[in-house]
Amino acid sequence: MDKLNSFSGYGHWLVRLSLAGTFLFHGMGKFPMAEMMAKMMDMPLPMIYMLAMMEVAAGALILYGGIGPDWATRVAGLIIAAVMISAVGMVHLQNGWSFTSGWGEGTNNMGGSEFQTLVAAVALFFAFKGNSLNEANA
Repeated sequence: MDKLNSFSGYGHWLVRLSLAGTFLFHGMGKFPMAEMMAKMMDMPLPMIYMLAMMEVAAGALILYGGIGPDWATRVAGLIIAAVMISAVGMVHLQNGWSFTSGWGEGTNNMGGSEFQTLVAAVALFFAFKGNSLNEANA
């Protein structure tokens, strides 16, 4: 246990890198297919671009917060939580809980809300705790 405790101040990086990778990947991926997404989701094109920018900014901020100011971590957490809560409400909740709900049924189903809910909870954890996670037992 002492060996694990010696790394506890760095554990936040596992979650930061996962969140950042997910949000940078999905945010950057929205730019080239923004028109298709706008039609598929019945949303105005500028909203898709705004969403993409928010996702990229949040991914960058959650990384920056690991070495930078506390506000970067908290703002990233709030942005990520807002995006995920919106995704649950607008798209995923109607498909149930399971991420695989409706897959293979010939629909344009984007899965249930379990993954988005987990990401929102992790993001809110960062928003509430900020960079206090960085120094845990360090």
